Amino acid sequence: MFIILLRFGPNRAQAGQFMPDHKAWLKQGFDDNIFLLSGSLQPNQGGCILAQGDSLESVQACVEKDPFVVHGIVTAEILQISPHQAAESMQFLLN
Repeated sequence: MFIILLRFGPNRAQAGQFMPDHKAWLKQGFDDNIFLLSGSLQPNQGGCILAQGDSLESVQACVEKDPFVVHGIVTAEILQISPHQAAESMQFLLN
């Protein structure tokens, strides 16, 4: 499992220009069952994605296609986690 932190970078002011492409990239990640959850980092710091994948390399390859990453709108940090416990409602994440 992976946590992807997308923190605003030097080209943040251009985010609006690439937002439709970024949203399409997010949709594709959900359609491909890679992304499990996405949201904004508060206050207005960027975004965060909970993802699953076969390997760190496969998730990195996906993140490198994000138009926000390509155009320096955000910088990406990928944290790989090995979950061991979950609330009852989230047990499916352990499978």
